[in-house]
Amino acid sequence: MTDILYKAYNITYLLILFIIKNMKKKIILLVAVLIAGSSASFATGTGKTEKLKVYGNCGMCEARIEKAAKSVDGIVSAEWDKKTGLLEVKSRNSNADYQKVHLAVAVAGHDTDKQKATDDAYNKLHSCCKYDRKSEAAKIIIQK
Repeated sequence: MTDILYKAYNITYLLILFIIKNMKKKIILLVAVLIAGSSASFATGTGKTEKLKVYGNCGMCEARIEKAAKSVDGIVSAEWDKKTGLLEVKSRNSNADYQKVHLAVAVAGHDTDKQKATDDAYNKLHSCCKYDRKSEAAKIIIQK
Protein backbone atom coordinates (compact mmCIF):
# COMPACT_ATOMS: atom_id res chain seq x y z
CA MET A 1 0.00 0.00 0.00
CA THR A 2 2.79 2.40 0.87
CA ASP A 3 4.42 1.66 -2.44
CA ILE A 4 1.25 2.63 -4.33
CA LEU A 5 0.90 5.86 -2.33
CA TYR A 6 4.55 6.68 -3.00
CA LYS A 7 4.07 6.17 -6.76
CA ALA A 8 0.87 8.24 -6.74
CA TYR A 9 2.67 10.97 -4.83
CA ASN A 10 5.52 10.97 -7.37
CA ILE A 11 3.10 11.06 -10.30
CA THR A 12 1.17 13.94 -8.71
CA TYR A 13 4.39 15.78 -7.97
CA LEU A 14 5.61 15.34 -11.55
CA LEU A 15 2.23 16.42 -12.92
CA ILE A 16 2.28 19.60 -10.81
CA LEU A 17 5.84 20.36 -11.93
CA PHE A 18 4.81 19.82 -15.57
CA ILE A 19 1.84 22.19 -15.21
CA ILE A 20 3.92 24.88 -13.49
CA LYS A 21 6.66 24.59 -16.08
CA ASN A 22 4.19 24.96 -18.93
CA MET A 23 2.44 27.86 -17.19
CA LYS A 24 5.74 29.72 -16.89
CA LYS A 25 6.30 29.36 -20.63
CA LYS A 26 2.76 30.55 -21.35
CA ILE A 27 3.08 33.52 -19.02
CA ILE A 28 6.44 34.49 -20.52
CA LEU A 29 5.00 34.13 -24.02
CA LEU A 30 1.97 36.23 -23.08
CA VAL A 31 4.15 38.98 -21.62
CA ALA A 32 6.38 38.95 -24.73
CA VAL A 33 3.36 39.24 -27.02
CA LEU A 34 1.94 42.13 -24.98
CA ILE A 35 5.26 43.99 -25.05
CA ALA A 36 5.69 43.43 -28.79
CA GLY A 37 2.12 44.55 -29.45
CA SER A 38 2.48 47.74 -27.46
CA SER A 39 5.80 48.54 -29.16
CA ALA A 40 4.23 48.05 -32.56
CA SER A 41 1.37 50.39 -31.72
CA PHE A 42 3.83 53.13 -30.72
CA ALA A 43 5.92 52.58 -33.84
CA THR A 44 2.91 52.93 -36.13
CA GLY A 45 1.57 56.04 -34.44
CA THR A 46 -0.03 58.88 -36.34
CA GLY A 47 2.94 61.20 -35.87
CA LYS A 48 4.56 63.27 -38.56
CA THR A 49 8.18 64.12 -39.40
CA GLU A 50 9.31 67.50 -40.71
CA LYS A 51 12.74 68.80 -41.70
CA LEU A 52 13.54 72.42 -40.96
CA LYS A 53 16.60 74.44 -41.94
CA VAL A 54 18.28 75.84 -38.81
CA TYR A 55 21.51 77.84 -38.78
CA GLY A 56 24.29 77.01 -36.32
CA ASN A 57 27.86 75.73 -36.14
CA CYS A 58 28.76 73.34 -33.36
CA GLY A 59 27.76 70.78 -30.75
CA MET A 60 26.57 73.48 -28.36
CA CYS A 61 24.28 74.74 -31.12
CA GLU A 62 23.01 71.20 -31.65
CA ALA A 63 22.11 70.76 -27.98
CA ARG A 64 20.42 74.18 -27.80
CA ILE A 65 18.46 73.71 -31.05
CA GLU A 66 17.25 70.21 -30.13
CA LYS A 67 16.27 71.29 -26.60
CA ALA A 68 14.29 74.24 -27.97
CA ALA A 69 12.47 72.05 -30.50
CA LYS A 70 11.63 69.39 -27.90
CA SER A 71 10.18 72.04 -25.61
CA VAL A 72 7.25 72.48 -28.02
CA ASP A 73 4.13 70.56 -27.00
CA GLY A 74 3.58 67.48 -29.15
CA ILE A 75 7.19 67.12 -30.31
CA VAL A 76 8.67 63.76 -29.33
CA SER A 77 12.13 63.98 -30.90
CA ALA A 78 14.43 66.45 -32.60
CA GLU A 79 17.77 65.73 -34.28
CA TRP A 80 19.88 68.53 -35.81
CA ASP A 81 22.59 67.66 -38.34
CA LYS A 82 25.30 70.33 -38.20
CA LYS A 83 26.67 69.34 -41.63
CA THR A 84 23.40 69.95 -43.47
CA GLY A 85 21.79 72.33 -40.96
CA LEU A 86 18.59 70.28 -41.09
CA LEU A 87 16.53 69.70 -37.98
CA GLU A 88 14.41 66.54 -38.20
CA VAL A 89 11.44 66.92 -35.89
CA LYS A 90 8.98 64.12 -35.07
CA SER A 91 5.61 64.89 -33.58
CA ARG A 92 3.21 62.78 -31.52
CA ASN A 93 0.34 63.48 -33.92
CA SER A 94 -0.08 64.76 -37.45
CA ASN A 95 -1.52 68.15 -36.51
CA ALA A 96 1.54 69.48 -34.64
CA ASP A 97 2.25 73.19 -35.11
CA TYR A 98 5.73 73.34 -36.66
CA GLN A 99 5.63 77.15 -36.68
CA LYS A 100 5.99 76.90 -32.89
CA VAL A 101 9.19 74.88 -33.42
CA HIS A 102 10.57 77.64 -35.68
CA LEU A 103 9.67 80.20 -33.02
CA ALA A 104 11.18 78.20 -30.13
CA VAL A 105 14.45 77.74 -32.02
CA ALA A 106 14.53 81.46 -32.88
CA VAL A 107 13.94 82.39 -29.23
CA ALA A 108 16.98 80.21 -28.43
CA GLY A 109 19.03 82.41 -30.80
CA HIS A 110 19.10 80.47 -34.07
CA ASP A 111 17.59 81.54 -37.37
CA THR A 112 15.45 79.05 -39.27
CA ASP A 113 14.23 79.11 -42.85
CA LYS A 114 10.95 80.66 -41.62
CA GLN A 115 11.82 82.58 -38.45
CA LYS A 116 14.71 84.94 -37.75
CA ALA A 117 16.02 85.17 -34.18
CA THR A 118 16.09 88.58 -32.56
CA ASP A 119 19.47 90.31 -32.50
CA ASP A 120 19.37 90.16 -28.70
CA ALA A 121 18.87 86.37 -28.69
CA TYR A 122 21.56 85.87 -31.36
CA ASN A 123 24.06 88.06 -29.50
CA LYS A 124 23.66 85.91 -26.36
CA LEU A 125 25.06 82.88 -28.22
CA HIS A 126 28.58 81.71 -27.46
CA SER A 127 31.16 83.04 -29.94
CA CYS A 128 31.63 79.67 -31.63
CA CYS A 129 27.87 79.44 -32.22
CA LYS A 130 27.66 82.71 -34.17
CA TYR A 131 27.31 82.06 -37.89
CA ASP A 132 27.50 84.62 -40.72
CA ARG A 133 24.07 86.08 -40.29
CA LYS A 134 24.18 88.56 -43.14
CA SER A 135 24.43 85.91 -45.84
CA GLU A 136 22.01 83.58 -43.99
CA ALA A 137 19.45 86.36 -43.56
CA ALA A 138 19.63 87.10 -47.28
CA LYS A 139 18.92 83.42 -48.00
CA ILE A 140 15.90 83.48 -45.69
CA ILE A 141 14.46 86.52 -47.48
CA ILE A 142 15.12 85.03 -50.95
CA GLN A 143 13.48 81.68 -50.05
CA LYS A 144 10.25 83.38 -48.96
